[in-house]
Parts: sequence; C-alpha cells; structure tokens
Amino acid sequence: GGDIDAEAAAARSLGLADLSPLPRVGFKGRGTLDWLAGHDVSGIDDSNMAYSQPDGSWVARLAPTEVLVLSGIDEDSGLCDRLAKAWTGDADAGTDPGCYPVLRREANCWFLVTGDNSAAMFAKLCAVDLRPGHFAHGRIAQTSLARINAIIVRADLGEVPAYAVLGDSSFAEYLWDVLADAMVEFGGQPVGVAALRQLTGA
Repeated sequence: GGDIDAEAAAARSLGLADLSPLPRVGFKGRGTLDWLAGHDVSGIDDSNMAYSQPDGSWVARLAPTEVLVLSGIDEDSGLCDRLAKAWTGDADAGTDPGCYPVLRREANCWFLVTGDNSAAMFAKLCAVDLRPGHFAHGRIAQTSLARINAIIVRADLGEVPAYAVLGDSSFAEYLWDVLADAMVEFGGQPVGVAALRQLTGA
C-alpha cells in the first residue's frame, strides 16, 4: 500500500512479499515428468532445481517423481491453471496421466524474500548457505527454516536476488513474523507485488 518506487528500492536491499494469493500447484507420481513434457513443460532436467518457463512461471523439480509449479508475478502467467485443467481433462477422458495433483495452494503459504541482504538474513534462521556464490539462481533447498520444514527456491527478479519460501499453511503467520523480525537488523520491510514487477520491468 506504500509508494511503489520506495517499495522497489526497499526490495533491492531486503523485502518480504506475501505471494500466497497467487496460483501454485504440484504434481507427483512415476509419470510426472513425462506428463509435463507432453504439455509443453521442458528443461526440468535435475532434481532440486527450478526452471523458468516462457510465461514467467517456475517449475521446481523436488524429486524425480514430484514437481512444484509456481505462478510468475506477471498477470499473464497462466501455467498453473493450464496444467490443472489438462490433468482434469486427461483424467475425465480416462487417460492415465501417470501422476496426481498436489494441492500446494491450500497446503503451503508462499513468501518471497528479495534483495542483497537476503542471504545474510537467512543465515540467522537456516543452516543452508544461501549466499549467491554458494546457492545459484534456480537452486532449491528442502530444509528447516526457523524450525519448520520449508522449500526455498532461488528465483531472482532481474538483477535482484530473490528467494521463494514455501511452508505449511498452518505456520503462515508464525513464518511471516519470524522473517519480518529477522529483517529488522538489515532495515528490511514488507513490499507489494507491484514493486516486484517493477524490478523485472513487467
């Protein structure tokens, strides 16, 4: 709700955004990768890596049999909805997709931590070294963050380091408060999606 330019400036240093209202979905099962390839999702070659798609979405391969799909922050991003409809269509037609949907939107909150001070802030909460030189763009950590299980995906916004954080929805308020508290030392603050879009030029 603040000035977008000011929020974008804050996000370059250390920002925290709630992306929980945006679409996300998961798929799990022995045929997951083949099914996705059949629906124009490609390049998801390695586990614990996330891959940007043409519409700005991210497909995060958590394991050989499981993926997480995150909407892009651009309003035109529609991969999550397209895949969900495709799976339903296949199932209704009696075609075995070889996988089943995981309701990530209901199960997981989704925050985005941005800025040059992100890794230093995470060091207070997480044992994984998330510094850019050690944790590259697209890397995934399935780890403990502030004593709860979390998925951390490095998904930079242009030149700005950014980390998607997904945790159990029942811990959403706790996780937000912990992150917000850890940011105080570095002058971090909450930012909105409009400010994030400015970082990407969207």
